[in-house]
Amino acid sequence: MKFELNKSYEILEKTPAVLKELLSNLNDDWVMNNEGPETFSPYDVIGHLIHGEKTDWAARTKIILEFGLSKPFIPWNRFAQFEESKGKTLAQLLDEFAAVRDENLKWLQSLNLTESDLDKKGMHPKLGEVTLRNLLSTWVVHDLTHIAQITRVMAKQYKEEMGPWPEFFRILNF
Repeated sequence: MKFELNKSYEILEKTPAVLKELLSNLNDDWVMNNEGPETFSPYDVIGHLIHGEKTDWAARTKIILEFGLSKPFIPWNRFAQFEESKGKTLAQLLDEFAAVRDENLKWLQSLNLTESDLDKKGMHPKLGEVTLRNLLSTWVVHDLTHIAQITRVMAKQYKEEMGPWPEFFRILNF
């Protein structure tokens, strides 16, 4: 599917509500467990998404639009949520995610981006040249990937209780 900003908003606007509906008022066994060392629990994912809203998507969009290739993106710490989420409840994180996402989308829509804006380039510290279209497409896929990750981590909590059935559920075998 070809990137269209309006289609992207369809996903980006819904992600906070989807996650709030899925995760609110669940037992910690569902939201605090992960898949092992250096993996994220659903709680961690929400913190990770907040960190991205504050330091990645909008910040890199601004760099592309204002500086192009002359100013590389600041390397991004994808584990910053472990410190930033300390002492916060999942409910607080879900509310914070919804608020910062709403703010970012309002800002993005206010830019009235054109096709030529979407073709503007920035410099990723590892990937090299990327377009604004690449960045915004990745934002959408990032959301969908983490929704899938959350449901996979949650599904694995009952894997051992399923007896012989896990072989039929691909989500459990990733």
